Amino acid sequence: MRDPQLTRRARGMRTEMTEPETRLWLQLRAKRFDGVKFRRQKVIRDDYIVDFAANDPKLVIELDGDTHAGREGYDAARTRFLEAEGYRVLRYTNVDVMQNLEGVLAHLASVIDEMRPPLPTLSPEGERAIERDFSLSPSGERVGERGAR
Repeated sequence: MRDPQLTRRARGMRTEMTEPETRLWLQLRAKRFDGVKFRRQKVIRDDYIVDFAANDPKLVIELDGDTHAGREGYDAARTRFLEAEGYRVLRYTNVDVMQNLEGVLAHLASVIDEMRPPLPTLSPEGERAIERDFSLSPSGERVGERGAR
């Protein structure tokens, strides 16, 4: 069971989002961004509340503002924990989001593309490559195909 105090805190943070969080959330919500389902102010293992997180791919986005100054050690430990949980952690500053949202989204898109598995390699001969061994009748039909439709 989740820590109820942490859950209440996360819920409160969702209603009191900062301007940079709101701007980024409007781009990420409802699978709008690259078809990825992001959640905001998500509790991860009763240890941390992250700004934005997706499960597929396992990605955490943190926005760092003035309150993160002097907390580099804490942020590093938090990042190590999240990575141990299988997440890739991206950090952007509030200034980046406010002044260069398009650049942030372009970087995010490239990371998501990199994290997705590659598409299967298609045969250069097409989808019927497995039917190579056939012969044509005088009428031009493949032998053995009658009634197969």
